[in-house]
Amino acid sequence: MPFMITLTAVAAAGVFALAAHSWITEPVRKQSTDSVNREQEKDDTTQKAQIPQESPETAADHEPAQEEAPSKYQSELENPDYLAENNIYVREPVVPGQATLTFAGDVLFDDHYAITGPVRADGDISKGVSPDVIERMQAADVMMLNNEFAYSNRGAPLEEKQFTFRARPETVAYLTDMGVDIVSLANNHAYDYGPDALTDTLDTLREAEIPYVGAGRNIGEARKPVYYIVGDLKIAFVSATQIERLDTPDTKEATETTPGVFRCWNGEKLLETIREAARSSDFVVVYVHWGTENVAELDWAQLKQAPELVGAGADLIIGDHPHCLQPIGVIRGVPVIYSLGNFWFNSKTLDTGMVEVVIDESGIVSYQFVPCLQSGCRTTLLEGAEKERVLSYLRGISEGVQIDGDGFVSW
Repeated sequence: MPFMITLTAVAAAGVFALAAHSWITEPVRKQSTDSVNREQEKDDTTQKAQIPQESPETAADHEPAQEEAPSKYQSELENPDYLAENNIYVREPVVPGQATLTFAGDVLFDDHYAITGPVRADGDISKGVSPDVIERMQAADVMMLNNEFAYSNRGAPLEEKQFTFRARPETVAYLTDMGVDIVSLANNHAYDYGPDALTDTLDTLREAEIPYVGAGRNIGEARKPVYYIVGDLKIAFVSATQIERLDTPDTKEATETTPGVFRCWNGEKLLETIREAARSSDFVVVYVHWGTENVAELDWAQLKQAPELVGAGADLIIGDHPHCLQPIGVIRGVPVIYSLGNFWFNSKTLDTGMVEVVIDESGIVSYQFVPCLQSGCRTTLLEGAEKERVLSYLRGISEGVQIDGDGFVSW
């Protein structure tokens, strides 16, 4: 019994001693651990501070680059020889995914006619075409008009022709100043001073880097389209003339070996050219010289040929030659303005204008007629009542289309 009492006392003393040790040492151990943890955190913080931190901009630089999808015309774009051989020019679009095409009618730079009077002294084209008109021309991705004369100091005027036009080669700078990107030579005045003056014209335009359609050193060049790749849209421009309507016209048609214009009085070659252009482009513009001078009424040859152009693949038809405005129409969804009239051509007071067409991969997004006035040897933009007067006139002569107060055309 005394032994058991002694054993119990010893055990209790041992338990008490063990508890006391734990009570004394645990705070020390916890403090030590906390101290180590704090030191580790301090070290980690120091290391992080020593590692350069990327700004959002820097971090973005290290993100995988979003590669743009290659153009469907990439192989053409990467081959300068192919572009040059096939009359293909490249433009960055003002609005991604769209192309703005602007068109005007006839211009004349011949110093022997009154129209050039305001600009003759110093070559400032803004004295003949107002700055607000030029601004709209320059804003287009592609701007086109009809160059109705030759650039040359050579040749002689064709005999028995009442009006013949020729300008100094240096006046080609007017085109650049206006923002013109391409001209039609398919008209009845490009050949006014004969074959030498026509070839001088081709050389002058080429040196000024202004593409041309509708004339050439031979028929192959004369009928060959010009293409513009604007973003991922490839646009073909084709031009031909019905004028003059004779078997032996003063304005000679190009042949296999001689220079001239591309004629379409017999239109089969033009239709074939349009079909070829449609196969290799997204959108086809046909700029055609036709109609009867100084009358708004359409003639039978225009009415016959317009549906044929659409059937061959034209997506847009722009007409000129009558020197006055003619109707806007639509054929199977394809808009036709039969004549844009004079743009900057003579001293008469005449209503005129520009057509601005916006396209995308689906076709025409918008079609707008922009009223202008040729008066006093100057072309100006119309606003207010005068603008509405011209639009009202167009509404009155055009069938199958609606024209709103801003000149936007729908059908």
